[in-house]
Amino acid sequence: MNVYFALLQGATALLILAVIYRPLGDYIAHTVESRKDLAVERGLYRLVGVDPRQEQTWRAYLRGVLAFSLLSLLLLYLLQRAQAILPLSLGLPPVEPDLAFNTAASFITNTNWQSYSPETTMGYAVQLLGLAVQNFLSAGVGIAVAIALVRGFSRVSNGTVGNFWVDLTRITLRLLLPLTILATLALVAGGVIQNLNGFTEVTTLTGATQSIPGGPVASQEAIKLLGTNGGGFFAANSSHPFENPTAWTNLLQVILMLAIPFSLPRTLGRLVGNNKQGYAILAAMGIIFIVSIGLLTWAEASGSGTAPELAGAALEGKEQRFGIAGSTLFGGTSTLTSTGAVNSMHASNTAFGILISKLNMMLGEVAPGGVGSGLYGMLILAVITVFIAGLLVGRTPEILGKKIGPIQMKLASLYILVTPTLILLGTALSFAIPAVHDSVVEESILNPGSRGMSEVLYAFTSAANNNGSALAGLVTDTPWFNVSLGVTMILARFIPIVLVLALAGSLAAQPRIPRTVGTLPTNTPLFTGMLIGVTLIITALTYFPILALGPLAEGLQ
Repeated sequence: MNVYFALLQGATALLILAVIYRPLGDYIAHTVESRKDLAVERGLYRLVGVDPRQEQTWRAYLRGVLAFSLLSLLLLYLLQRAQAILPLSLGLPPVEPDLAFNTAASFITNTNWQSYSPETTMGYAVQLLGLAVQNFLSAGVGIAVAIALVRGFSRVSNGTVGNFWVDLTRITLRLLLPLTILATLALVAGGVIQNLNGFTEVTTLTGATQSIPGGPVASQEAIKLLGTNGGGFFAANSSHPFENPTAWTNLLQVILMLAIPFSLPRTLGRLVGNNKQGYAILAAMGIIFIVSIGLLTWAEASGSGTAPELAGAALEGKEQRFGIAGSTLFGGTSTLTSTGAVNSMHASNTAFGILISKLNMMLGEVAPGGVGSGLYGMLILAVITVFIAGLLVGRTPEILGKKIGPIQMKLASLYILVTPTLILLGTALSFAIPAVHDSVVEESILNPGSRGMSEVLYAFTSAANNNGSALAGLVTDTPWFNVSLGVTMILARFIPIVLVLALAGSLAAQPRIPRTVGTLPTNTPLFTGMLIGVTLIITALTYFPILALGPLAEGLQ
């Protein structure tokens, strides 16, 4: 592997992200706090009966999130079941009930887990009216919840956290839609296809017949990346030349995944009136990101075994258009965010490469995480960090002028426990229930032993962290996995949102505490280091036993 080429790719991505950090973060802050409504927005408010000037408590905000998401789930499920009678269905049949539920749960939770081959399962009507629309809306919900938590820190003694319907509308129309249009044009210029053609039958050089798919790929690709969604238009995802043709489109897609999550700390700083706080959160995210990408690249570049040593790296499952560096930069980015898109076969990674990808997700996807979810996840960890620091020095913990008491710590602790509970419970039930065990072992696991265990663990880790990437050695289009992973995605998305909004409400109801000599500064390098340490320790203590049975055991063999 050319080390200089790897460094050049990483440096280019970081430079572009540094350039857009301030303007994009400021624009998001202006978007959510503006007092002016666009004409189209006023029309939408009248249509749904919303008063855009009416602030909501956290309970009212939560009711909006849950009602909207439930409606989205039902509509997307029905759209898939009615596929055969829709225009542009390409003659494809209705999606099976359990798979339709799994897909609907996947896309409304920003997971985009795909247990199917998209080009042979979903017609263009479902792709455009269902999946693409949910890519916008699920991303918008995540950002809205993050903004509500930030308002909890910035509001004083009023208990309100904004208006969900206004936040979702503005984020979708003013942020996600314009950026998606620009990204679509850039991808089309790079060779990504965008059409409504069906399958084209062509004759190959050997005289065989091959079906070449078409489709509105560039527009779907743009929002899947910007919204950290991840569902591919084709089964090969971003390794398909129609989705990701060249090395420069690969780098562009990495930047699209990182643009909003890495800019949201600036939004935090603007809304709380403390830009240094945004830089502290950004630094924690950035350090974890750089170290993870470096370790993943090292693991894949130094794969052991006869074939990797002869090839100079673990090249199995890697696209030669991108090489090791382009594959690990993309794969690390997609697992550190909640995107889950792939441009190489994760199942072909080395055992330690798979371990790092799992750890990326098990961190809670906070470096930088998904759009919105990464920021509110990191703020939860910041709350825990100041509480621990307060215990060490005997001071009442506080952050951004808000006191952290028993209620706030209970909510933060429950948030931390939800995801690992769901991951470990789902993995355990897959092997503990006799009938399910037989199905998993005989139908789903293609690689028995520690690799098979690792693949099941990866699936539930991906689902519970709303990621969507997978190891290809596991067949998940079965009733058990479709239902269990679908339920896991829903619970792992909305239970944390309940806790985040409850925390936002408890903070917004507090007065602001003046700084004293005993106040721990939360915008310094010391706090950034503590935040990184707490993030890593929580992950290591929670997941190490189960990791020892899967990728760690495989890597040591």
